[in-house]
This record gives sequence, C-alpha cells and structure tokens, in this order.
Amino acid sequence: MKIMLIGIVGKPNCGKTTFLNAACLTSAKVANYPFTTIEPNLGKAYVRKNCVCKELNIKDNPKNSLCIDGIRLIPIDLLDVAGLVPDAWKGRGLGNKFLDDLRRADALIHVIDASGSTDSEGKPVEPGSWDPLNDVIFLEKEITYWFNNIVNRDWQKFVRTLKAEKISFVDKMCDRLSGLSIKRKHVVQALKEANLNPDKLSEWTEDDIFSFSDALRKISKPMLILANKGDQNTAKKNIKRLQESTNYIVIPGCALGEYWLRKYAEKGQIKYIPGDPEFEILNPNSFSKQELEILNNLKAYMKENGSTGVQKALDTAVFELLDMITVFPVHNPSNFTDKDNNVLPDVYLVKNGTNIKEFAGKIHTDLQQSFLHGINARTKQRLGEGYILHDRDIVKIVSIKGT
Repeated sequence: MKIMLIGIVGKPNCGKTTFLNAACLTSAKVANYPFTTIEPNLGKAYVRKNCVCKELNIKDNPKNSLCIDGIRLIPIDLLDVAGLVPDAWKGRGLGNKFLDDLRRADALIHVIDASGSTDSEGKPVEPGSWDPLNDVIFLEKEITYWFNNIVNRDWQKFVRTLKAEKISFVDKMCDRLSGLSIKRKHVVQALKEANLNPDKLSEWTEDDIFSFSDALRKISKPMLILANKGDQNTAKKNIKRLQESTNYIVIPGCALGEYWLRKYAEKGQIKYIPGDPEFEILNPNSFSKQELEILNNLKAYMKENGSTGVQKALDTAVFELLDMITVFPVHNPSNFTDKDNNVLPDVYLVKNGTNIKEFAGKIHTDLQQSFLHGINARTKQRLGEGYILHDRDIVKIVSIKGT
C-alpha cells in the first residue's frame, strides 16, 4: 500500500527543516539564512492513534508500525522542499524545483514564522515587524499560479482537440495533471466549486481558468498551518490573527522544542511520547542549568497549548485534512493474528468511505480480484463487498485464493 506523503512548505528560514528534523529525528542542515535546503529532504514520521490492543486487553507485536503504551504509531513520509519566495512560479529563487518536488504530496503543512521575525524572502528582521498573514496569501498565490501554468498550457489547442475527438474534459484534464497525484474526483469537484461548465470551454476566460486552478489546488493539495516559533513573545497575537483571518486550521507550534524532546527521550533522559501534552524528566542531573530552564519553559508552553504542535499537525493533516481512518487486517479473527501468529501485526490508513473490497485491493490486487467476503473480527459477522469500513475496524479478508 502506498505510504502517504505530506509536503512541508513555506518561505525560507521559517522552520520547515527544523519541523522535519523534529518529526523524523533526521539531521537535515538548518541555518539562519535563506535556501539552506536545495535538494528536498525526505524523512519518515508517524501519526498516532489509540491502538485496539488496550480495548481487547491483549499484547500486540506490530510489523508495519509501532505500539507504545497503547498508542499505535503509523508511518508516513514527509518531504521538506526548498523555501518559496515571491514569484517562484515564474522560476525565481528555487521556485520551479520547489513546486515540482511537491507533485506527489497528498497534503501540505505550511510552516510559518509566527514570531514575525523574517521577511517575505526569509531574511531576519525585527521580531514582530513582519505580518505572517502575508506569507499565507503569497504561498496560496504561488501554488495556484503553478497549477494554472499546467492547466492553461496550449489551452486553445487543448479545447480544439477535445471538440474534434469528442473526448471528456475531465478525462483529458486528469491525464494532463496525472503527475500531480490529481484524481478524477478532484477535477469534478473543482469544476463544481468554480461553477464552470466543461461543455463550454471556448467561453472560459483567463479568470475562469485561474478560478478552476485555484479550486483544484485547494481540493487536491489540502493544507494546514503550523504557526512555528509560537514560544516567542511576538507570536501569540499573530497566531490569533491567523486563526481569525484565514480558513485554514492553524496549529501553534514549537518545532525546535519538539526536536529536543525527542532527542532527550531517545537518550532516556526524559519520558515522552510524541504528541503527549507533557513529559517527565527522569534524570535532572544529566541536564545543565540552562537546559533545565529551557525544559521548564517548554513545559509551560505545552501546558498552555496542549503540545508542541508538531505531532498534532501531522495527525490533523492525515485524519482531518485527508479524512483517513485506521483498519487492522488479520488472518485469524479468533485471536487477531496473522499467519505467523503475530498479534495485530498491521494497521493501514485508508480513506473514510472505503468499502472492504476496495480495502482488499489496497493490500494486494489479487485479494480484490478474488474477494469473497470479509469477517468482522470483533463480532465474527460476515461482511459483504459493499461494507463501508469504520475507524479501528479489525477485519479478515476471505478470498478464493485464501488469505
């Protein structure tokens, strides 16, 4: 099954690479100047979900994920790309490369310097002197123009071809945009939201094409905001403005704090599961006075905001923006094991609304083709091919070839 890819976007020097390093415990280069990131940095992170093992009162041994104290950590991929600057869609800065790197992303996390201490190009300025709302507007514009360049390419020739060959606009546009991980449903929905008629393409204006491109961006690359550097004095009022003035989910964040929490937890100096609202210092003597002061300030920040925001951003992107649920397939529904007697070995992220036969195909195409029925491992009830999966379902797939 395809691993989900989340793109980390934003202007230079806003904390994108720090976010990646925190989420994945990678060591990508970070510096206080623009364009530190040139080649995209790929890392593996996890989203968290309560595991069914606690509910069933059994000890699991996961294969494709992790389980810590009843929290199932499910792998996803993160991609941190070069920072965007104004007019990136025209090729300025590393714009074209940045945008091309985002083609495969399922959703985007826009990391913003909420402290207002970097200008439009990521250059340091007096904290609080830059309005981060400008960063939201500019990033939307850049990605929409990128989409528009692809949609609008040779438009008149495109329209003539459709008319002459009597080809569906939706099908042809899907072919044109296939490299952007855009599906048929995205194109159909974008037409509806832009209130445009695909049968009257010759009447579309440049503004109409742009409106379609903008709708397509919003639908196919859903985005949330991680308001980074939220622990800085100038950040709080900016975060409130972002929450009140945009239609995005805005999550206050402290990526650098999360990075150190994960490093200290890895060394056994603190007890911390990513996304928890607090942490426990296990060995105070292993920290310097300055480190303890930083940790105490971080504790206060997390108490006020619920967490550092990093894990919350990942979870929100997957479970809210992309509307994914978790499903646990098993071979033996009596003891919730696979063929090798591993208990609750795998968990999959699937789109809410997926039926069990479609799910079988995500595990392996042969399973969908030879599908007979499913079994609810909790109730032992037989499930027909149209059964719509629910979050935390545990199911067995029964096929002609056996499972």
